[in-house]
Amino acid sequence: MNVSCISDHVHYIGLNDRTIHKFEAMWPMPYGVSYNSYLVIGEDKIAVIDGVEAGHAFRHIDHILEITGGRHPDYLVINHMEPDHSGALELLRKTFPAMEIVGNAQTLAMIKGYYGIENGLRQIKDGESIDLGGGVGMDFYLTPMVHWPETMMTYIAADRLLFSGDAFGCFGALCGAVVDKDMDTSHYFPEMVRYYSNIVGKYGQPVQMALKKLSGLEIETICPTHGPVWHDQLSDVVDLYDKLSRYEPLDNGVTIVYGSMYGNTEVLAEEAATALASAGVKNISIHNAAVSDLSYILADVFRHKGLIIASPTYSNSLFPPVRAVMEALENRGMKNRVVGLIGSHTWAQQALKAMTASVEATSMTLVGEPVNLKHAPGADKRAECRVMATALAEAL
Repeated sequence: MNVSCISDHVHYIGLNDRTIHKFEAMWPMPYGVSYNSYLVIGEDKIAVIDGVEAGHAFRHIDHILEITGGRHPDYLVINHMEPDHSGALELLRKTFPAMEIVGNAQTLAMIKGYYGIENGLRQIKDGESIDLGGGVGMDFYLTPMVHWPETMMTYIAADRLLFSGDAFGCFGALCGAVVDKDMDTSHYFPEMVRYYSNIVGKYGQPVQMALKKLSGLEIETICPTHGPVWHDQLSDVVDLYDKLSRYEPLDNGVTIVYGSMYGNTEVLAEEAATALASAGVKNISIHNAAVSDLSYILADVFRHKGLIIASPTYSNSLFPPVRAVMEALENRGMKNRVVGLIGSHTWAQQALKAMTASVEATSMTLVGEPVNLKHAPGADKRAECRVMATALAEAL
C-alpha cells in the first residue's frame, strides 16, 4: 500500500517537524506538527498544492521529483501564505523556474512582500478553475479570514477532494500513515480543538461563512495543511469545526482557571471543584494559570460550557497570568459560556472588578453571586463559593 497516494490523482508530499518546541513561538508542540503539501497530477499538467516550512525545502523538492519521475510541476497553488506553508517558496521557484505560482490578489501581494517575487504569477478569482487535463481540474474558492485575509481552498471535482488550507487541521506530526482510515486518530481530535482554539478561535464567523459556501460541493476527502487527511471521519471533523466556530461547547463540563500567590485563592478554586463534583459535574478541568500553558487553558474553555475564574488583586489589577487568559478570551470573542467569579484581595478588591468587566465585554453569562474574598478564606467564604459553584452546575 502506498500511503502517500490519496486518490487517483493526488499524492502527499508533506513533511513532519518533530523538533519544533512552540508553534508560532507560543503554542507547545508535544507531538510535533506536519506541514502538508500535495501533488495533483493531470494528463497534461502537474500542480503542487501548498508548500512547506523553509527548513524542509530540500526534502520537499526530493518528494516532488521522486513522484513525478523528474518532471517539473507546472503550478504551485498557495491556499495560505503563512511561512510554515510558503517558506520554501524561493527555493521552489529557483528549482522549478517555469512553475507558475497561483493565488488570489491578496496572496500575490504577500508573495511580493515576503519573497520579492513578481514574475510568473497567476491571479485567480473566486470560482475560477485551471484545467490539468484528463478531466482533472482545480476549482478555487476564496475563504477570507480562515484565518488570514488571503486564505482560499482548492477543489478537485474528479476526486471529490478539497484542499482546505489550515481549516480542519490540527497539531501533531503524522506517524507513517497519511489518511485517517490508515491510523488511530484518537489523539488528533483533542489536538484539533487545541489548534482551533489557539489559532483560528477568533474567526468563528468567517469559518461559518466558508462552511456555508462549500456546502454545495460533493466532498469525500479533505486535505488540510496540518494533521491527517480526512476521509472516513470527514463528517466528525466538519461537525467539530461547525460547533467550535459557533462557539458551541462540546460538553457540559467546567474549566476552573485560578491564580494564587500564597494559596488562599487556590483554596476557593478547589472548594468550587468539590461543589461541582457534588452537583454531578463529571468533566472538570482545573488550571493554575501561572503553571498551565495558555494553549491548554483555551482548549478547555472551548471544550466546556462552564467556566470559573479565580484571581487575586495584583498591582491594583488582575494577577498577570489570569489577565492573560481573560485577554485571550476577549480577543476570541468568547460566547455561550456560563461563568462564575472568585476575586481575592488584602486591601483593595480590583480583581473582581476587572474580571466582571472582562466577562461583560464578551457574550459569556455570569451565573451566581461572585465571591469576594478579603484576606484568608473562612467557613463563610467557602460556603459562598459552594453556593456559586452549585448555581453554575444548575445552569449547565
